[in-house]
Amino acid sequence: MNNKILIYQIFTRLFGNRNTTRKQWGTIAENGSGKFNDFDQKTLKHIKKMGFSHVWYTGVIRHATQTDYSQYGIPRQHPAVIKGRAGSPYAIADYYDVDPDLAENVDRRMKEFEALVARTHKAGMKVIIDFVPNHVARQYHSTEKPDNVSDLGADDNPEHGFDPQNNFYYCPGCSFDPRFNLRTGAGKGDLGQDVPEEEYTEYPAKATGNDHFDNQPGQDDWYETVKLNYGVDYWTGIGHFEPIPDTWKKMTDILLFWAAKGVDGFRCDMAEMVPSAFWAWATEKVKYRYPEMIFIGEVYDPNQYRRYINAGFDYLYDKVGMYDTMRAAICGYGPARNITYAWQSTNDIKDNMLYFLENHDEQRVASDFFAGSARKGVPGLVASVLMQANPFMLYAGEEYGERGMDEEGFSGRDGRTTIFDYWSIDTLSRVSDLTAEELYIYQLHKKVLGIARKEKAIDGDFYDLMYVNPSSPRFNEYGQFAFLRKNGGEILLIVCNFIGNAVDIDVKIPAHAVEFLGIPEKNYKAKDLLSDDIMDISIKGDSVVKMLVPANSARIWKFSYRQTRK
Repeated sequence: MNNKILIYQIFTRLFGNRNTTRKQWGTIAENGSGKFNDFDQKTLKHIKKMGFSHVWYTGVIRHATQTDYSQYGIPRQHPAVIKGRAGSPYAIADYYDVDPDLAENVDRRMKEFEALVARTHKAGMKVIIDFVPNHVARQYHSTEKPDNVSDLGADDNPEHGFDPQNNFYYCPGCSFDPRFNLRTGAGKGDLGQDVPEEEYTEYPAKATGNDHFDNQPGQDDWYETVKLNYGVDYWTGIGHFEPIPDTWKKMTDILLFWAAKGVDGFRCDMAEMVPSAFWAWATEKVKYRYPEMIFIGEVYDPNQYRRYINAGFDYLYDKVGMYDTMRAAICGYGPARNITYAWQSTNDIKDNMLYFLENHDEQRVASDFFAGSARKGVPGLVASVLMQANPFMLYAGEEYGERGMDEEGFSGRDGRTTIFDYWSIDTLSRVSDLTAEELYIYQLHKKVLGIARKEKAIDGDFYDLMYVNPSSPRFNEYGQFAFLRKNGGEILLIVCNFIGNAVDIDVKIPAHAVEFLGIPEKNYKAKDLLSDDIMDISIKGDSVVKMLVPANSARIWKFSYRQTRK
């Protein structure tokens, strides 16, 4: 087993839910909800056997919801500022609590989460949860904070639009007045949410989470959230970090609170919307006490990558580079050769980049809005998982070809699995009754992930073969991508075919690759780790390897030699 990090992202509310009612705009009573306890030892063992090293439990911290838990001392949230009946897991209502939807016994919800962490560790995996640093729910109020903690905003001076020691930004003299109708009387608002007779009031209005600094957010803004203030005057762009802003201290304490629960890592939502100076300060303090803690940042601007890595992030989403390039190759509107340019652009920080094909924000590969078929994503999966030693993340359901084509309620039919509604995921709810196609996709994912974790070569050198394999009658750089991996005496020759038909191709192995990787020039018996096919390979300077690569698939040829000890 090598050190390759493979992350299984689970939308916790959906994963274990076997209720197939799936009523549009359904309540938790109608559509059900997954629970912490759904992750028993059998389930966690299955996840571990797929090859995963980490589980990201998405949506653990308590967020705003339309479900009434007031009998448990949890404040009700006004539905006018909640997206969907279940609410967004990124509109945090209490940083020191967990989502009661996920508990069998609401009064013991934190104990149930702590038990989940312990079970996950016992199964041999580490736990990642979300940290949402940029914004909170409009009616944020912690009922579970430690006695010595002051609530966010409790000590603010709302007469100041900006004050470095305020936790929020304000619009003095202005009430919250969104540019769309949040209230139509009892019944449904414009966005479908239940709306009581009482209007939602907020005075003075706070700035909205997506850097909307007036009192009138639009329907497409993150109107259900308020922006946290880290000491940056957004009207001038100047940071006021001396003395340390109060928000820095409070948010670092929250990180330490969850670290003490046994959490092994944080996926930090919209990390680039929070100043890098805060991250440098906070990650140093957390890692001093928890040296193995990892931080994964959602950063989309490549110009900011190195700044946030230097500020303490271990890994960053590679969305606008590798994800977008891989998606284009899968869909056929971009050449496979561009994968080379994508990895080259981050080669100096390659070990810090997190690759993925799906997550809760992106469309499902098999959806009509992406590839329309899970099979078309196979070459992208192979390349993304095996090309480098950096982490790869898979979204629960992806391994079965989940299509994400439901119209759940607040989340329309857009190729994504909802994060706002009570729902269940089709393939996950019938894992014992999968179709032949779904079983094929699952077995293939399991093989590729297993190769990533077990093959020694994945921890070794990478050699891109595209520069010596330009388009020709025997190789199509638009539809094929080829590379080598090597560690010790073990070599993998990997060829991905993004085209919808089988191709009979020649792959050139340059003399430089043979010399650089130190591969002895001789004949080898190679085995394809996907199909178990056997083939003879002759490795010499500028040799050519002939092969048939199936449609929308790959060949992973493994061959080896006995190293001579010096």
